[in-house]
Amino acid sequence: MIERIIIVDSVDPVTFYGVNNANIQLIRNLFPKLRIAARGSIIKVIGDDVETSLFEQTVKKLEEYCAKYNKLPQEVIIDMVRGESPKEVKLDDVIIYGVNGKPIVGRTPNQQRLVKAFQENDLTFALGPAGTGKTYVAIALAVKALKNRQVKKIILSRPAVEAGEKLGFLPGDMKEKIDPYLQPLYDALEDMIPAVKLKEYMESNVIQIAPLAFMRGRTLSDAVIVLDEAQNTTAHQIKMFMTRLGLGSKMIVTGDITQIDLPRTVTSGLVQALGILRGVPGIGRVEFDRRDIVRHRLVQLIVEAYQNYDEEQREAAARAKEEQKE
Repeated sequence: MIERIIIVDSVDPVTFYGVNNANIQLIRNLFPKLRIAARGSIIKVIGDDVETSLFEQTVKKLEEYCAKYNKLPQEVIIDMVRGESPKEVKLDDVIIYGVNGKPIVGRTPNQQRLVKAFQENDLTFALGPAGTGKTYVAIALAVKALKNRQVKKIILSRPAVEAGEKLGFLPGDMKEKIDPYLQPLYDALEDMIPAVKLKEYMESNVIQIAPLAFMRGRTLSDAVIVLDEAQNTTAHQIKMFMTRLGLGSKMIVTGDITQIDLPRTVTSGLVQALGILRGVPGIGRVEFDRRDIVRHRLVQLIVEAYQNYDEEQREAAARAKEEQKE
C-alpha cells in the first residue's frame, strides 16, 4: 500500500468536486479499491501502486478538462475513468469557456478580427461604440493567454474619469474609492473565471486591476495588459501607459472616440496616438461599428440615432459657415 498526494490547483475546487462533493463521491465509487480523501486543492489516495498511478493520471486529465471548459460533468468523469475520450463540442471561433462552461466566442467579424490582430501584434487598438464587445473580447483573450501559460499575469486598467458627473469625494480606502471605475472589468472577469479561482488570482496579483495612475514607473513583462476607455486618457497618460510594455507581453487598448469625457480643452490621448502610430509595424488596429453591437437591440438603434444627429449637426455647422462667407 502506498500513499500519493495529488495537487489540483489550476481549477476552482467547487467546480471540480461538484455540488455537495458529488463529483468526488462519483470518483470514489469508480475507484472502490482506493481510499480517497480530498480537501481544498489536495487529494490523498491510498492503495496499490498500479491503481493509485492510474487514479493520478485520471485526475490530471479531469483537471485539464475542467480548466479548459470551466465545468466537469459526471458523464465526462465516467468516460475518462473508462479510458474513453470525452465527447467535445466543437464550436467555431471559441476563445475560452467561461463560468459553467459557457463558450465565449468572436460573435461578429470584427470581434474575430480582434482575435487575429491580438495573435499577430504585440499592441492592438480596438475602437468602436458602446456594446460592440471590444473590452469583453480583450479580457477573454487575456484570460486565454493566462490559462495557456503564455503569460504569467493579466493587468487591466482604466482612467478614473467620471462620465459627465461629479461624484465628489468617495468614502473608504483607496481600493473602495477606485473600484466603481473598474467595475466593468470585474464584471467581465466574473463571467470567465470561477469566483474562488478569481479571488485567488487577485490576492496573489496574478490578475491586477488598477487605475491608470498606478502604472507609472512599472515595466510589465510576461503579461497581457488591457487599457479600457482609452479615449479618456491624456496624451501624456497614454504614452506613459504604452511604454510600460515589457518583454513577453501583449497590450490591447480599447476606446470609443465618440464618448470622450475629458474637459473640452484637453486633447484625447487615444485620438493623438492613433495618428502618431499609424503605420508602425507590430501595431494592429480593429475598428468596430454599430453592426457589431451585441447588447440589447435598442443599443444599436440609440447609437445609430446619435450618429445621425451628429452628422446633421456637422452639416448644419458647415452650411452656417458657408453662409457667413457669402
